[in-house]
Amino acid sequence: MDRDALRITVLGSATPFPRPGNPCSGYLVEGGGVRVWVDAGTGTLAELQRYVALGDIDAVWISHLHADHSADLLTAYYGLLYAGLDVSLPVALLGPAGIADRLAGFLTHGADRSPVEKAFAVHELYDGHEVRIGGLTLRSRAVDHDGPAAFALRVEDERGSSLVYSGDCRPCSSLVELGRDCDLFLCEADGDVPGHHSPAQAGRSAARAGAGRLVVTHVGSGVEPAEAVALAAAEFPGDVAHADPGARFEVTRRSRTPGRTTTSRASSR
Repeated sequence: MDRDALRITVLGSATPFPRPGNPCSGYLVEGGGVRVWVDAGTGTLAELQRYVALGDIDAVWISHLHADHSADLLTAYYGLLYAGLDVSLPVALLGPAGIADRLAGFLTHGADRSPVEKAFAVHELYDGHEVRIGGLTLRSRAVDHDGPAAFALRVEDERGSSLVYSGDCRPCSSLVELGRDCDLFLCEADGDVPGHHSPAQAGRSAARAGAGRLVVTHVGSGVEPAEAVALAAAEFPGDVAHADPGARFEVTRRSRTPGRTTTSRASSR
């Protein structure tokens, strides 16, 4: 497998709690010679290890601090420090302001604060944050979501391929701007609660951005994945797929197709 090629593997996409066979939100992004764990929802650490050892992760990126996107950072902390892994510490952790104290608040059980920074080199996100990790460039934009500060992510490789992940948010101009002309648009569709996209809104956001392909993820419990794909496809003139656990999407530059379809090229583990 070409380690430089950009790809994303779905570790989990359930909301708001893990289901049998489907953890909460988490993705493995690979390309440019590096591996990035994007969102660490409940259950995703175990799935991550199907593809890569925890010690081989180059960075972790967290969209927001709701537990279904970040809870497995707690067990990752124990793994990094106390499991005897062959790992270069600390691992880069990119997340919203206050993420280190949030982890320490849970992990500390005495007078001394848990050494979160021994496991993670914390870099707090802000609107427009940009960092280069290996051959990948990661750009973050603040997005509209009820509750804690939330960010969307754009990943680009040196070949010009790009993917965008919405995190959790309602439709907003910053997400569309970040997603402009991306090759793959991964958009949540938890339309059951405020502050989120519905499947149809995910399709409209992808269309407004001019994305090449759309993958709907984090679909609300009241909608079946196939129905979510159909609702999104009615609004988006391109390939649409659901983020099935274990699905892997290869991201190639300008991978858009004419017409409207409900299929997408993905492989399962």
